[in-house]
Amino acid sequence: MIGRHQTPRLLSCLLLALSSALSAEITLPGVLGSNMVLQRDQPVPVWGWGHPGETVTVSFGDQALETTVKDDRTWEATLQPMPANTVGRTLTVRGSNKISLTDILVGEVWICSGQSNMEWRIRQSMNATEEAAAANYPLIRLFDVPGRHVSPVPKRETPGGKWQACTPETVSDFSAVGYHFGRRLHQDLKVPVGLVGSNWGGTKIEPWTTLEGFKSVSELSAFSERVDAYTSETKVGGGDPSAIYHAMVHPLTPFALRGAIWYQGESNGAEGRSYYHKKHALVNGWRRAFRNDELAFYWVQLANFQKPNPKPSGGDGWAKVREAQTQALDLPHTGMAVITDIGAANDIHPRNKQDVGKRLAQWALHQTYGKKDLVPSGPLYRDQKIEGNAIRLSFDHVGSGLMVGRKEGLTPTQEVKGGQLKHFAIADREMNWHWAQATIDGNTVLVRANEVPNPVAVRYAYAMNPAGANLYNREGLPASPFRTDTWRGPTEQLKWIPLTKGSPPSSIPGSGTEVSFTNKRPETVHLSWMAYGGGSKRYASLAPGATHTQTTFSKAYWLVTDSKGAPLGYFKTTEKIGIAVIPER
Repeated sequence: MIGRHQTPRLLSCLLLALSSALSAEITLPGVLGSNMVLQRDQPVPVWGWGHPGETVTVSFGDQALETTVKDDRTWEATLQPMPANTVGRTLTVRGSNKISLTDILVGEVWICSGQSNMEWRIRQSMNATEEAAAANYPLIRLFDVPGRHVSPVPKRETPGGKWQACTPETVSDFSAVGYHFGRRLHQDLKVPVGLVGSNWGGTKIEPWTTLEGFKSVSELSAFSERVDAYTSETKVGGGDPSAIYHAMVHPLTPFALRGAIWYQGESNGAEGRSYYHKKHALVNGWRRAFRNDELAFYWVQLANFQKPNPKPSGGDGWAKVREAQTQALDLPHTGMAVITDIGAANDIHPRNKQDVGKRLAQWALHQTYGKKDLVPSGPLYRDQKIEGNAIRLSFDHVGSGLMVGRKEGLTPTQEVKGGQLKHFAIADREMNWHWAQATIDGNTVLVRANEVPNPVAVRYAYAMNPAGANLYNREGLPASPFRTDTWRGPTEQLKWIPLTKGSPPSSIPGSGTEVSFTNKRPETVHLSWMAYGGGSKRYASLAPGATHTQTTFSKAYWLVTDSKGAPLGYFKTTEKIGIAVIPER
């Protein structure tokens, strides 16, 4: 007979036993679910959690795999590469319990990520009603990571989301760029396509980047040191390095993918070469996280935006970050969709997402899927040759020829017969820039100006909004902005402002510039940017005699502290390239 004083203890034991039994059940991550698409022609990991020592069996098609749960409660089995399959099948996982995932297809899987222009939904985009009504594609499957989440350490579970077949009802809230990209792949390849959306408007590239990615680029050591110091108790926000990756991408790994499409950069728009390094870190890190050294990675170059710049020298606004996006094409298995012809001066969110998705797909079809008859891109600058008073420009991806073009709305690019090329500028050795006359000569462009008898460099569409830029190939794809010079621009010595207490004011967002810091002190110092809105963010440490070049806003305050964090002084940047010497004392 059980006494009444024993009842609570017995009930507690029963609840504990029930809890242990439930926790021992085999579970799967959210990204593994019914209606999903598995990547064809690649090993496909299937993973989850369970009770240590438990045997887990994974069955799919004619494959049956067995594995054991590790001491850390994780397990993983890998399906061998499979051909595409349009007939839904069941994936079964058995342990102490049984999980059946139904209607599983095999085809091509891509992740769609970035900030608001990738997040922008079908319902917010051009021809939204018509596009949604026509989106009846049962072999396209959609998975969206919902909400906005951060974590100081990598998480293993997504904050929600489920796979759904693409229908007029499900597509409206999915990424418009992602959908138009995936739809073209599906139509051209005739296989199922799975699209995984993970995006967050207004975010920089740093919070999407992994610790291993930062470690792979020596110029970004300050970021890796910062992330390395995180603990589970560290408070992070949407702007902190790796914080979004940890919560919104890492839980998806190691889901087998063919590649990633990426639309981001506006929030890093004041940068130049530093964004090139960050793009390398992003790609390197994701490739390692998804266990695919050849993970295809295609991004969108920023669109034209704001008022046109009448100065032929250009270089304002997003000119430098677009250049960095182009330079990052030195990464293998990458490509870039140029969209400086479909933006809007008064809208940072171009509504024409159809052409963005199609142009990304053009790269994937050509490079990833081997359709070499397709030209992947508009003309990309290759080299220049000075010929007397003119400069001849050569390009990659000329396709079937160069032309003067005009793009309006969703209408395909039209050739302008007898039209004049616009937005070319030419300079002499003294860096005096003039608007130039440019003409198509075969597969090259010849540039000259009466005011520059001895030219040395050319710039094309090198401005925040290169309104009127109209060089295309005959496939209707626009040429990317470029410059043939490497001039840094005018410099100035920044004033050192000693500081014994307090801190500098907050920075103000504006145009971009660079500053080169040199440490003349006999001790290591730290450089921190005084963020707009308050607070500071450390970017680098300088040993005695060391120099560090930093891309920054043109109205920014940079704090210098000693090795113990005590403030020493600060600099204020301007639109000119700053030379900042930290004095000996």
